[in-house]
Amino acid sequence: MTKLTNNKRIKIKPINVIRHFLTITSHKLLVMKLCFKVGLYRQGLTHDLSKYMPSEFIVGCRYYQGMRSPNNAEREVIGVSTAWLHHKGRNKHHYEYWLDYSNNISEGIIGQKMPVKYVVEMFLDRVAASKIYRGENYSEKDPIKYYEKGAATLGNMIHPETAEKLRKLLQMLCDDGEEKTFDYIKKSVLKGNICNRKRGRH
Repeated sequence: MTKLTNNKRIKIKPINVIRHFLTITSHKLLVMKLCFKVGLYRQGLTHDLSKYMPSEFIVGCRYYQGMRSPNNAEREVIGVSTAWLHHKGRNKHHYEYWLDYSNNISEGIIGQKMPVKYVVEMFLDRVAASKIYRGENYSEKDPIKYYEKGAATLGNMIHPETAEKLRKLLQMLCDDGEEKTFDYIKKSVLKGNICNRKRGRH
């Protein structure tokens, strides 16, 4: 794809305004539903509201593709996703929000530990995104496959404890299914009663 320096050279197709709105709204409503299941009511209501702000929404319409995030398309075209830069600085369920300089100057910028309620929202966000983009082909194995191709390869960009908690939930979803995983989140994770779990039980 040819790199462009002027974002405005790609015209917005009116149909993509509708399609993008429906995509992000479907995702938001699904995350809200999942958050409600585990008791995160406020986070369910406020999840991803920044996507409706002009700096994110207009870019999403311009680079809408349907099968993946328009942020990836924008990044390929102009070399950076302006929508993502805006989004990650306003949504605490992204580990990128928690990047900061380490107290050890030799480490540079590293991931800081995320509060557990945002780790859970991050998990639910990944589940919802997989469901939206995979559609009828969705499998409970998809979220962990996506994680292992992405965030799991980033080293100190994500705090080790955060990575461990997220991967545990993704693996539990893969092994035990949604109902058991959500029950565990509600009764154990969000109440600070996280136990060591063997395969198939906790």
